[in-house]
Amino acid sequence: MKIFKFLDRGFQVRKKEAKRNLCVICKGARNLCGKRKCPLLVKLLSKIKVKPLIEKKEIDGSSPPSVFVGRVGYPKVYVGPLIPPFKGNTEFLDLPEKWYGRSIMEIVDFRFLLVRGMKRIKVFETEGKIQDMLKELALAKKPVDSDAIFKKKPMHRIGLSSEAQPFGPSAPLKDLKIYPSKADWRIEKAYYGTDWKASEAVYWLYQKNLPVSKIQRVFSVGLLGIEEKRRLVPTRWSITAVDDIISRKLVEEIKQFETIDEYRVFENCYLDNRWIILMIPRFWSYESMEAWYPGTVWNPEKYIAIGGDWEGFNGRTSYASIGGCYYSGRLACAEYLAKEKRQATVIILREIHPGYIMPVGVWNVRETVRHALENEPKRFETLESALSYVAQKLEIPLSVWIKNSDLLRNLLKQKTLNDFLN
Repeated sequence: MKIFKFLDRGFQVRKKEAKRNLCVICKGARNLCGKRKCPLLVKLLSKIKVKPLIEKKEIDGSSPPSVFVGRVGYPKVYVGPLIPPFKGNTEFLDLPEKWYGRSIMEIVDFRFLLVRGMKRIKVFETEGKIQDMLKELALAKKPVDSDAIFKKKPMHRIGLSSEAQPFGPSAPLKDLKIYPSKADWRIEKAYYGTDWKASEAVYWLYQKNLPVSKIQRVFSVGLLGIEEKRRLVPTRWSITAVDDIISRKLVEEIKQFETIDEYRVFENCYLDNRWIILMIPRFWSYESMEAWYPGTVWNPEKYIAIGGDWEGFNGRTSYASIGGCYYSGRLACAEYLAKEKRQATVIILREIHPGYIMPVGVWNVRETVRHALENEPKRFETLESALSYVAQKLEIPLSVWIKNSDLLRNLLKQKTLNDFLN
């Protein structure tokens, strides 16, 4: 991640005096951290709303269904169901595909309602009482009525990460009972397909229109793959793995198509993130770049931080430096091109502004890019005209994006055969 100081166009950020115990001094009212809303207050307000519902050692509710597999201590990790303190249609609490357009506060409220039961087991131990119940949850088509007894009252905290959606209070499991509902036939078929590779099962489920978030859950619980190789996969890892598997499969398909015949620019704004997706009439390559403003989740500096990663026609062999958002963005773009039966060079430019006060998971990238690509794009005949339009839509100067973009720099320097023929 590179840090840049802007001296013009209002980009230099006023330096705030560094003090110890900044939150104690600020008390959520003086904006000393630079964020538009105090993330501590956001979490506190959510706690106040649901605390009376979860202030007990027993939870009786309908799991969305939802399961969380931790990663700390791998290969011996904490696993368990996520259960809200009420029954009914709770599917929306763990279905990010339905969250687009919701505020950060609403998303935190959804997730804080889910109490996480925890039991520590080895990821290779796929048989056992808790494992069997987690499988039943993962197989279910609809929310599953569940009763959980904890060893102590749930801890009032919310877990945040850049990959996984937030999760709420947690407590060690003493006992768990579930009342399974009808299994989803697609998941059931993949589960009994013990001679399928996990990647084959993941892509088959995707082709059968199972939401990506549900495929990630099934993958995490260890329902997919060659039977003797099955294991639990930490939730954070499963999210990126599934995005990667599906997008790689789609990219292999779109490489067989003709390229688009004009430059396309898509745009979107959500959760104080500004997005540009630029599609260029060249063979497949992909780059995702993001600029974090001061006061956002991952940037404590006083200057804007820019990072990114890319791949050429033959893909990449190392993990992207910007993490899971690289793969979720690639998935959304590959979906669009597969539907169009075209290929293109794709560049995502993302400005993360101070209103993005806490991470909500990489589903945000996938769904925001998906929605951007549902809109009619602006179309241009040249790269220069497309970039001129992009420059008007982003706050950071275009020269800075170009300086830090491998693909844009190469495209502006390279000439194609058509350039010499014209």
